[in-house]
Amino acid sequence: MQAWLDSLLALLALPQYGLSTVFIAAFVSATLLPVGSEPVLFGFLKLSPDMFWPAVGVATLGNTLGGALDWWLGYGAHKVADKYAHSKHHVRVLAWLERLGPKACLLSWLPVVGDPLCAVAGWLKLPFWPCLVYMAIGKFARYVTMTVALLYIWPS
Repeated sequence: MQAWLDSLLALLALPQYGLSTVFIAAFVSATLLPVGSEPVLFGFLKLSPDMFWPAVGVATLGNTLGGALDWWLGYGAHKVADKYAHSKHHVRVLAWLERLGPKACLLSWLPVVGDPLCAVAGWLKLPFWPCLVYMAIGKFARYVTMTVALLYIWPS
């Protein structure tokens, strides 16, 4: 197992692959898998501080496309979730999301609830493109805020 992990880390080594590693980490972290992309983005920016905006842009794109995947998974999972449609908590959350509409996807940057929120937006069949735009805005704001904060805390 250790050899496999070492080879995976070597494959994704930041100096060699850079922005593609940031993209992959951001994409995977937007899925329901418990992976964080901020450490990868921060590490890349410590190695290449002049790449701040391209790196934030690539991370935002990867994370937004991962959110889009969540939306489509939610859209496809509509029938599976129907069996839970009658719980009190479920009905309250759905009413809140339907009231907010695609703007609820601004919260897609939140830990724990953000990625499932994208899936629920798809499940509710909220309009895809407005949801994608709001996801991108929220995720971009998170990456800028988190990266600036980390670079402030740990300067060169």
